[in-house]
Amino acid sequence: MRRDDKKINSREEIDQIIKSTEVCRIAYADNNIPYITPVSFGYDEKHIYVHTAIKGRKIDFLMKNEYVCFEFEADVKTITDPVIACKWTAAFKSVIGYGNMKELATFEEKDYAINEIMKHYSGKTWAFEEKMLQNVKLWKIEILEMSGKQSGGE
Repeated sequence: MRRDDKKINSREEIDQIIKSTEVCRIAYADNNIPYITPVSFGYDEKHIYVHTAIKGRKIDFLMKNEYVCFEFEADVKTITDPVIACKWTAAFKSVIGYGNMKELATFEEKDYAINEIMKHYSGKTWAFEEKMLQNVKLWKIEILEMSGKQSGGE
């Protein structure tokens, strides 16, 4: 990170940013072609969990390259200046990281993942039957590195 004064060093604060966020953006790459998508997610402070359809562009990219970049942002606000356009800026907190995105195979893994996603949005766990998860793929991002950044709009 270029600006140490904007770096978030606390893992607890990074976790809080992730937990307060509604959307995770995941970037995939195939050779020299990037692809980014917003997704619903779950987070257990060790891994990020997402679900996808059985087929699609995300799947095509992941079959070629499991290495992904992810991004979360919170407390985003535009700071304006009524006179000087160059003084417009943004306040935000963000987390960016990298990891390997692996498809989950067993019902136990899938049940855990879908419940982490549901807990993120509903605050509770749910009962799933194996047949309920047949038409969805569930994934775990093994976090390799991540960092936080904040700006107060100064």
